[in-house]
Amino acid sequence: MLHGSLANESEPYRKAREELLEAEIELRNQRERVAALRRRLPLDTPVADYVFHANPADRSSDGPSTEVSLSQLFSDPSKPLVVYQYMFGGAQKRPCNMCTLWVDGFNEIGRHLNQRLNFAVIAETGIEELRLWARQRNWSDLRLVSSAGSSFKKDLGFAGDAGGQSAGLSVFARSADNSVKHFYSAWAMMKPNEFRGIDLMTPFWNILDLTPGGRGEWMPKLEYDRTQAQKS
Repeated sequence: MLHGSLANESEPYRKAREELLEAEIELRNQRERVAALRRRLPLDTPVADYVFHANPADRSSDGPSTEVSLSQLFSDPSKPLVVYQYMFGGAQKRPCNMCTLWVDGFNEIGRHLNQRLNFAVIAETGIEELRLWARQRNWSDLRLVSSAGSSFKKDLGFAGDAGGQSAGLSVFARSADNSVKHFYSAWAMMKPNEFRGIDLMTPFWNILDLTPGGRGEWMPKLEYDRTQAQKS
């Protein structure tokens, strides 16, 4: 029986909603099956200890950047490291609109993420440019690093020879000998013409899917006209 039925709903609506509920439950179960398969991935793929450029510890400081290795991004070695592969740098001269939508959301839950894992946003652009952009976006609860000068993104399949970028996430873990192992990566484009690979990383698209019109063809922007937003 469906919880929370409406007093004046029609019989066709009731029937369709109950059918939808069963599909939603199966979708939930499928997500849990996929998560279980993911957890069974072998933790046996070593990665190089890449060197990145990072902001000073004081994020408001304009001081010089520091070098930080991939292994040093594990502030707590007992926790996994999740990095968002931000499309900014290389052939991506401006920050990616989609990536910015995701990272805006990550920043809002940054303090919660830090309770369970190490988290960082990695971009190919220089650290000074990334620092300036982060200030414009008010990103204060995220660790931001630049992979400029390293082959990190290319080696993991998030950048091509010509500097083209791909969006996604990568997960790493520290093994008993303190080496870093790659556990999992996911791409926004799962394979040619197969998109929406990381949509679950933001509630935005899922909320749009609740509406009569769905997500449609709408695309996020880096900035919006506040006047138009107030009129709509």
